[in-house]
Amino acid sequence: MQSEHSPIAEVTPAETFQELTADPSARLVDVRTKAEWAYVGLPDVSSTPSREPVLLEWQVFPTMAVSDDFGQTLQSACPDKSTALYFICRSGARSLAAARLMSALGYERCFNVTDGFEGPPDAHGHRGTVAGWKASGLPWRQN
Repeated sequence: MQSEHSPIAEVTPAETFQELTADPSARLVDVRTKAEWAYVGLPDVSSTPSREPVLLEWQVFPTMAVSDDFGQTLQSACPDKSTALYFICRSGARSLAAARLMSALGYERCFNVTDGFEGPPDAHGHRGTVAGWKASGLPWRQN
């Protein structure tokens, strides 16, 4: 079992989409907030065997306190610890923390999606144009 400080593999959004398409048991775990899902959008994995991302807040808006039951809730949603879990957030920090937790809880294949859904800000301070899921041209939807 990895510790919370064990390295977590980093994968690009394109690699993540490819793996979700190739591995029917793989799951995308979106750890952003309900507000982000509603106002920024969601990765659309409906064309993959995974069908829908697991939506589970790592930090709860508006306080941004780490969710006390994140690990337990994700274990209930994905009980097979050999399942490949691809964690995504806005830019890659929250998802890395979530991947480390689940790795420490015995999940064997945890991956962090580099640059997340929106990536870093561009020269004008706007996200979603430089890197990340949206900028990679991968499918996404607005709720």
